[in-house]
Amino acid sequence: MKYKAYMAHNFRTIPQLSALSEEEIRNIEIVGNVFPFKVNNYVVDELIDWDNYLNDPMFRLTFPQKEMLSDKDFETMKKALDDKVDKDTLKIIADSIRATLNPHPAGQMEMNVPEYDGEKLPGIQHKYEQTVLFFPSSGQTCHSYCTFCFRWAQFVGMDGLKFAMRETEQLVGYLGEHQEVTDLLFTGGDPMIMSFKVFKQYIEPFIDPNNKTNIQTIRLGTKVLGFWPYKFLTDRDAQEFLDLFKKITDSGLNLSIMAHFNHVNELKTPAVQEAIRLLREAGAQIRTQSPLIKNINDDPDVWAKMWRKQVNLGMIPYYMFVERDTGARHYFEVPLIKTWEIFQKAYQQVSGVCRTVRGPSMSCVPGKVQILGTDEISVNGKTEKVFVLQMIQGRNPDWVNRPFFAKYDPHARWMDDLKPAFGKKFFFDDELEEMIEEAKEELQSA
Repeated sequence: MKYKAYMAHNFRTIPQLSALSEEEIRNIEIVGNVFPFKVNNYVVDELIDWDNYLNDPMFRLTFPQKEMLSDKDFETMKKALDDKVDKDTLKIIADSIRATLNPHPAGQMEMNVPEYDGEKLPGIQHKYEQTVLFFPSSGQTCHSYCTFCFRWAQFVGMDGLKFAMRETEQLVGYLGEHQEVTDLLFTGGDPMIMSFKVFKQYIEPFIDPNNKTNIQTIRLGTKVLGFWPYKFLTDRDAQEFLDLFKKITDSGLNLSIMAHFNHVNELKTPAVQEAIRLLREAGAQIRTQSPLIKNINDDPDVWAKMWRKQVNLGMIPYYMFVERDTGARHYFEVPLIKTWEIFQKAYQQVSGVCRTVRGPSMSCVPGKVQILGTDEISVNGKTEKVFVLQMIQGRNPDWVNRPFFAKYDPHARWMDDLKPAFGKKFFFDDELEEMIEEAKEELQSA
């Protein structure tokens, strides 16, 4: 299959849209002028059930829905389009809506960007001790865009809201100075949007036996298996990628494909199954992850089927995330208690080989906070219902794997909604506040 992309300016040419009413098509157009919209022919032709598109998870995953905007914002954008305002004015209106939607959550702009040789590295994030995230400038798009994507700001051209870095020289230098870093995660966007020629240049320094870093694992955060498995089947440089992956693993490095699968339907095609086989044959591990997303996969049976299918294909279920507090969160987010109940009901349906998955996990300011469940705890004769939590990862490694408690709140949807169950602060609050203040001071002095 030859790759073909549809975006806001040409999506009306998709043949299958004849199943939609003109109002539905117009709604996609209106919302697509606020949130990024891109879908390719593989998703359109092989993954979406057009006979039942209104309830189809892959349609909701890739085509913007009217309800993703508030009624007020929808009408504002609709009026701008109806009035045929010029391009610059349209962008100002769209940006004003975007600015209210927390485009960069979890302190990633303020707290995660490191320095090297006295210079900020805007294409790198170093939040957790052992892992560095790298945003190659050539990987700052995707084969298709997920409607829930927490990095949607990367794709809409808002000033100052994009992580990207072109050269690896500073990255290698930084990693050489930080021997505690063992894992390098290429992310974006999607690094697998890059051509082999470009991608190879980013990888070569780390498979050089003389490199001075302590990198032991290269991770590729990618949606390519779900949205374009032909990357490893029929694309012009497919075999070159597979050969390079084999070279990585032969060098002694672990290669982990951090594969984003949001629904079991993404695993049904012969193309994705063959691509998975070829990647495993090249020595790559494939670990799978996804947020729990209302209107797409908020069903324990879907998760249980997905985990089982992933294991049967030789992949490792890795994370269930809580949908982040950004973008159209009102449309996608699920209360924490329901999220945990879905996780538990799915988890109890599968065998131990699927129970490598961790979650539900919130990637928030202090770290990756896991919901372990609820309990009732008596203190000084008073019984209180609580959420039981722990950190899978933390800004301070000492925070990891320490149980703590939050007051039970059936309406809570994110860490910021939770209050300490005993006392006025969580155990990490004082240290986290110091980190935040230090980051503010550094920004002010920059």
